[in-house]
Amino acid sequence: MEKLEGQVWKFRDHVDTDVIIPGRYLRILDIDEMSSHVLEGEDPIFARQVQEGDIIVAGWNFGCGSSREQAPVALKHVGVGAIVARSFARIFYRNAINVGLPVIVADVEAKKGEELAVDLEAGLIENKTTGEKFEIQPFQNFMLEILQDGGLVKHFLKKEIRDDYQNSS
Repeated sequence: MEKLEGQVWKFRDHVDTDVIIPGRYLRILDIDEMSSHVLEGEDPIFARQVQEGDIIVAGWNFGCGSSREQAPVALKHVGVGAIVARSFARIFYRNAINVGLPVIVADVEAKKGEELAVDLEAGLIENKTTGEKFEIQPFQNFMLEILQDGGLVKHFLKKEIRDDYQNSS
């Protein structure tokens, strides 16, 4: 999980959670159907064309608005591998980590369709299209573990199983 590669999808500043997954779709219980509407107001083809591992590059305050967990869940479900933005709303940032979606605070220049390689452990993003490199704050080990385990709940379940096994030995 420490190294990610994907195609860039570019978004503006202040993309709020109602834009990420509009409120009218929150009552849909089928995650495939709900996620098919992710970011449709910003880019109508996004949910249909995003590929597993693709990377969103955005501006300031990504994920502002409400605290709805469905926003990062839907992004992860359609295949987004990471989000790189100049800043994130605090609750969105934490919700994303909790569901296992890497969110990286960085000022990265990239255009839609370019390829990025992200090394969370080393703290480096490379635009493979242009050759530009951007240093980022490396993720701390506990954050990497949460992301590698697929989110906070899976991380705690894995830890609980490991602890139970060690205590039974």
